[in-house]
Amino acid sequence: MKKTILKVTLAATMMFGSILIQGAVINTASAAASQSQPVMTDNLIKYGLKKDVELPVTVTAGGLSYTLEKIMIYDSKSKDAQGLAKQYGYDLGGAQYFVWTKITVENKSKSIIQQNAKDLRNKWRMTFGDLSKGEPSAAMPEASYYKSNNKEALWDWKLNPGEKLSTYQGFRYTGEFNCLNVRVDNSGQSISKFIVELK
Repeated sequence: MKKTILKVTLAATMMFGSILIQGAVINTASAAASQSQPVMTDNLIKYGLKKDVELPVTVTAGGLSYTLEKIMIYDSKSKDAQGLAKQYGYDLGGAQYFVWTKITVENKSKSIIQQNAKDLRNKWRMTFGDLSKGEPSAAMPEASYYKSNNKEALWDWKLNPGEKLSTYQGFRYTGEFNCLNVRVDNSGQSISKFIVELK
């Protein structure tokens, strides 16, 4: 009986020791806290933009649904911007900022919706309220220029009825940050929504 108890105790001690060695023992309070922390969806406040609505934000016009899930603004010469430029082949020359977005677009209409050589019209745009400088322009990723519906760096895309695409898109921008407005233009309908109201 004593030998059995000794073996069980020894086995438990060895198992606990191996867990410690593998670094699997964690503070449950800190684990719960880390799980409850919200995912960072933007850095707008860094540029003086205080959100009036939280992300994600969805705008739908003419059967095209556009959801802005994440937006990060970087100085074009920053490590983050240059890393993305190198990875996907963006030309950031002359731009003050690089805006990196995570989006989901969905075709809720009964017709094909596309932006490519067959239809060059921008289907969505964003503005920061600096009319003298214009709006951010989509940056062309050379790495995926010929890859339609690319899920890492969007350029050309085509959505059949009912089709959905989640991807990332980069923009070049030079100007001030006064607001953030997202607009969708499709099939003669134009709908916009302020994420940060113009003060």
